[in-house]
Amino acid sequence: MDRKPKILVTNDDGIHSKGILVLARALREVGHVFVVAPDREESAIAHSLTLHRPLRVEKIKKNYYAVDGTPADCVHLGVNVLLPDRPGLIVAGINKGGNLGDDVTYSGTVSAAFEGTLLGIPSFAISLVSRSHFKFDAATRFAVRMAKHVIKHGLPKDTLLNVNVPNLDEEEIKSYKITRQGRWVHNGSGVIEKTDPRGKKYYWIGSGQFIFDQKKDTDFEAVSKACISVTPLHLDLTNYGSINLLRRWKI
Repeated sequence: MDRKPKILVTNDDGIHSKGILVLARALREVGHVFVVAPDREESAIAHSLTLHRPLRVEKIKKNYYAVDGTPADCVHLGVNVLLPDRPGLIVAGINKGGNLGDDVTYSGTVSAAFEGTLLGIPSFAISLVSRSHFKFDAATRFAVRMAKHVIKHGLPKDTLLNVNVPNLDEEEIKSYKITRQGRWVHNGSGVIEKTDPRGKKYYWIGSGQFIFDQKKDTDFEAVSKACISVTPLHLDLTNYGSINLLRRWKI
C-alpha cells in the first residue's frame, strides 16, 4: 500500500508562477502533490475569503487546479472539495518576494498557511527574498527538507511556519535560524499622489522606503546574514501581557 501523504500546494503569485511549479515538482519526492492556486496573481490579498460571488475552478491538468479566488479560497476548496482525501501537509510558495516582519499581515502566501492551520493541517509558507532574478534552487531544496520533517514530527498546536530564503546560490547560504517576526520601520507615508490626464487624482500605495529594525534574532537579521529564517507564527493573536492592564480600565 502506498503510504505517501497528500500535499496541497498553493501560492499567491498564481498557478503559472515558476515558484509554485518548481516547488510542486520537488515535493513529489515527499508525497502525492496537488496544486490548487489562484488563476492570476493575488499578492497582498491577505486572509481574504470570497463570500460575495461563486468560485470557479479549472482543471489545468492532472492534480492541478486554477481557482478564480484567493489563496485562502484555494486552501478551502482543496481540502474540502478537490482533493480525494484530507492532505497531511499544506505548503504555500515559493513566493517571489520576501514575507518578512509586518509582511505576514498582508501576504496571501502566509495567509494560505494560516488557513491550513485553522483547518488543523500542518502548514508552512516559503518565500524567496528578492524582487528579480530569482534563484529557486536553495528554497526548493529547503522546502523538501522542511516538508519531510513536518510530516514526520508535526508542528506545535495552532502553529504555522513562515520561511524566508535569501536569494543566493545554495553554497552561499550559511544555515537556517529559528527566528521571531521583525518589524519594518516606515520612512515616509508610502503613498504617492498623481493626476491622470483627465485631472483626477490617483494614488500608489507601498512606494515609501522601509528599513527593518535592528533587533536580534529576527527574520530580517537572519536573511541579512545569509541564513534561512524559520519563524513560528501562532493562530492566537491575543496580547496576554495587556489583559490585566485593560481589565483595570473604566470605559
